[in-house]
Amino acid sequence: MARAVTNFRCTECGWTSIKWVGRCGECQQWGTVTDAGANTGIAKRVSTVAVSEASGARSITEIGAESVAHWPSGITEFDRVLGGGVVPGAAILLSGEPGVGKSTLLLEVASRAAASGQRVLYVTAEESVSQVRLRAERTNALHPSLFLAAETDLGTILGQIDHVKPQLVIVDSVQTVASAATEGIAGGPSQVREVASTLIRVSKDQNLPILLVGHVTKDGNIAGPRLLEHLVDVVLQFEGDRQTALRFVRAHKNRFGSTEEVGCFEMTGEGIAEVSDPSGLFLSHARQPVSGTCVTIALEGRRALPVEVQALIVKSQAPQPRRVVNGVDASRVAMLLAVLERRAGIPLSTFDVYVSTVGGIRVTEPGADLAIALAIASAYKDKAFSATMAVVGEISLAGEIRPASSAKQRRAEAARLGFSTVLDSDAAHVREALRLAFASATDERVQIPEF
Repeated sequence: MARAVTNFRCTECGWTSIKWVGRCGECQQWGTVTDAGANTGIAKRVSTVAVSEASGARSITEIGAESVAHWPSGITEFDRVLGGGVVPGAAILLSGEPGVGKSTLLLEVASRAAASGQRVLYVTAEESVSQVRLRAERTNALHPSLFLAAETDLGTILGQIDHVKPQLVIVDSVQTVASAATEGIAGGPSQVREVASTLIRVSKDQNLPILLVGHVTKDGNIAGPRLLEHLVDVVLQFEGDRQTALRFVRAHKNRFGSTEEVGCFEMTGEGIAEVSDPSGLFLSHARQPVSGTCVTIALEGRRALPVEVQALIVKSQAPQPRRVVNGVDASRVAMLLAVLERRAGIPLSTFDVYVSTVGGIRVTEPGADLAIALAIASAYKDKAFSATMAVVGEISLAGEIRPASSAKQRRAEAARLGFSTVLDSDAAHVREALRLAFASATDERVQIPEF
């Protein structure tokens, strides 16, 4: 009996099937199973190609440093994440949720690059040129060296590149561009792979930096095949809460720099603006100390930021009290509540506990444990800590305080912002930290008007 020929293969994991299915049986991805043809072996032999003297391999010492040097985009926070600026021939992928401001940020990058003397080609596959023009007028991003093109065909985009001869290309977005050489609709795995690989090949051949916008799925992952993230040189994530104007740019992959840098931006009526010193954005502006608040020095990448943690304790009549958190890890808060009750003698099993951060920032690092615990204890005792005290430290299940990473940087930032007292792992245990914190506490309360 002859063995059946496998005609369908998953482009993501290589799983094979004798018939087409909409969902891969191995990696569970939709739309990745394609026709692989009837050939099961090597279809043809690869022949050797003669290499000319001009295109031959050169010694690494003979390659000039100017060909790999960064050139600034004009946005300091964006250059910080990239590792100093844009590298010629680099392929950069910027992803983010719908409406977060990806197009606004890249239009600002295009405008700054054009103002510095670069020829920039901005290809929009989702909007018309008139719509981009209206946004450019609102954000003051008009410049004669900035060229706009509304194209969805890959071949036409390549023609636009040959016609304009730019020093920077921006494609918004890669999921809406289709190639006539590949079957399927725009945004499909095969189309995204073909479009991205072609644009990246042109980028490398012409030493032309290219910025690609990528859509994200409901889970927050970049839409399309995983190969897209492997092909590009830099993967950036543009994130932020729609309820706040603050936006962050993080590097998940960077071949030309560190992935620990974070760029901070603010959405305004005139577009997007840099926030070079966001230290005051995550602190409340209460005129007198308030119970249930504590300040910690958190790390966003390599940047130290003061973050105020707020807690509220309310007596509960329900058999299962509520635990509501915002900006911190819920499981981390549950663990700290257990440590406070068992190791510090603070009964919290009959109280509703609410924990939040100021400014909409999310703090998930263990270094904020001590601030969360002290904020909860302050709310329970109804005593406010000193306004000049900051705390940093990780709390174990035994109640011990462990040192946080980059302790010197955190202390230096606290001193720069005027925090004279920094409570950290020197306290050794959460009970000692509570004793030291409440030694400087006050019974002053905010005057609330009577109704």
